[in-house]
Amino acid sequence: MTAITSAASAAGDPQIFENRFSRFYDELKWLYCELYQDNPYVMMHFQDLCDTIRTYYNDRNDLLKNSDLKREADPKWYCRNDLIGMMMYVNAFSQTLQGLSEKLDYLQECNVDYLHLMPLLSSPKGRSDGGYAVADFRSVQEEIGTMEDFARVTALCHSRGINICLDFVMNHTSEDHEWAKRARAGEREYQDRYFFFDSFDIPAMYEATCPQVFPTTAPGNFTWLDDCKKHVMTTFYPYQWDLNYHNPIVLNEMIYNMLFLANQGVDIIRLDAVPYIWKQLGTNCRNLAQVHTIVRIMRMVSEIVCPGVLLLGEVVMAPDKVAPYFGTPEKPECHMLYNVTTMASTWHTVATRDVSLLRRQLDIVASLPRSCVFQNYLRCHDDIGWGLDYDYLRWFSMEEAPHKKFLNDFFTGLFPDSFGRGELYNDDPRLRDARLCGTTASLCGIERYGFEGNRAGVDRAIRYDITLHAFMFSQSGIPVIYSGDEIGMLNDYSYKKDPDKVSDSRYLHRGDFRWDLAENRDKPDTVQGKLFPALLKLERIRMSHSVFNADVPFWTIDSWDSSVLVIVRENEEEKFIGIYNFCEYDKTAWINEDDGLYLDVMTGNEMEAKGVNVPAFGFFWLVRRK
Repeated sequence: MTAITSAASAAGDPQIFENRFSRFYDELKWLYCELYQDNPYVMMHFQDLCDTIRTYYNDRNDLLKNSDLKREADPKWYCRNDLIGMMMYVNAFSQTLQGLSEKLDYLQECNVDYLHLMPLLSSPKGRSDGGYAVADFRSVQEEIGTMEDFARVTALCHSRGINICLDFVMNHTSEDHEWAKRARAGEREYQDRYFFFDSFDIPAMYEATCPQVFPTTAPGNFTWLDDCKKHVMTTFYPYQWDLNYHNPIVLNEMIYNMLFLANQGVDIIRLDAVPYIWKQLGTNCRNLAQVHTIVRIMRMVSEIVCPGVLLLGEVVMAPDKVAPYFGTPEKPECHMLYNVTTMASTWHTVATRDVSLLRRQLDIVASLPRSCVFQNYLRCHDDIGWGLDYDYLRWFSMEEAPHKKFLNDFFTGLFPDSFGRGELYNDDPRLRDARLCGTTASLCGIERYGFEGNRAGVDRAIRYDITLHAFMFSQSGIPVIYSGDEIGMLNDYSYKKDPDKVSDSRYLHRGDFRWDLAENRDKPDTVQGKLFPALLKLERIRMSHSVFNADVPFWTIDSWDSSVLVIVRENEEEKFIGIYNFCEYDKTAWINEDDGLYLDVMTGNEMEAKGVNVPAFGFFWLVRRK
């Protein structure tokens, strides 16, 4: 029997499903019945769930089942240092899914083996919030291809060792979804899948305790539907109708949608806005206990049907507040979570030149169990929200409202001699709570100094861009670059000419990929020729040193300079020291690691980890083998 035949035989063994199913059955039934204990048909719905997940397992192809078996045997496969991520919009990068399949050589050149494809499921043009208003979870946006094209791309990526991450919008559907259309037409069964009300009495009770997400562009949490004379809950935008998870049909159908996508070859399911999915009167409708029950149910279902698939939770809170979404070692929930607070704190540090808050955030992450795996990034498709630790910042006389104004002024170029060039999103003069948009390169100063023809300024901004990426690569977890950052793409102001985009300044950093600039990546005298090779080198160094594994302990140490951050990582094989200067002046990190010579892995020089002189906006990566 050949190895291929043997693997296929193992994948087709029906006992594999039965063993997984029996392992989780009791807890699955308990949690499901507890969640829907007031529903008289709870057991009917539970049996439907059990029967249908078996069908999805049977429909899963042998290649995916073999991948599941391999990852079951190696449960920490995603915790190692060899995962390098990139997130992108397919239409911006390659126009179509077929075009993406033709660009995989470039992605492999970028060391990418974790490809996060931003929302690409069917959504209405101009009313999609960047694809986050899904009209059909089983079809792809027409302009980029078909679901068959998507499955072919995932299979091709898998053949090259590239994992695929896809957003799964759990909280709501588009108003163009079939359920929403039938609800709008008056079908009670489908209205019960959302939150429909004849009068504003109950919505008013929700509004009394439920904060607004977008008070400027989408005020309130409900939308009046004049055609059917009803109010519907819309936490985000009026065209995104919140799903009612009090209805077990909703949970079941959304689980089936998740499994359908997993069977198309998705390796990482990004659970979008997961803290919002359970609504309860008298609460803020955020992070309720039932949310964790639902995520735990989804984790168990995935462990039964497709255990090689990871759940990535989008939970926009401080690291110590998001930790519950990992669950417990005995009853895990998400495999990974976004590290949004460290991202925001990084840009706060860029503006203030003071590492105190950033160091505090890193120390909090370091205090969490090493099983907590974060996805780290500098920029993503979304805005930068200034959800910082203001209780801590008040010790430095930084009050929330004026400090947010300072940060936004700095990065929009209003602050004197600021190098940042961005735009505000959801600017609310009343609340003074605007968020920030812009590419990494533009926020670092490459745009400003390039426009001014200041070559020294551009070089310094490139150095800062590289330093910020070096810092991100040395954090604990999986690093993810936003597509275009590797070639220093600047803000794309053309969105202002597009009627479907002009009202959403986040398109400032969602511009089409500049393939003309990518051609410069091997020309040393260009921005791309300086930035691209440096990031490749950082990635290769990271992949070649086990000290960057996600489960390796790390901590910060004093540099005795408020602008210099020092991170230490150490395992049984080696010790790493990362030193980062967030100031426009040369600085000295007054560290005194008296344990021998270290290798500066960027230059190949040996040096002591004592009194290290760090250039303006520069860094050192020092490694000592044991």
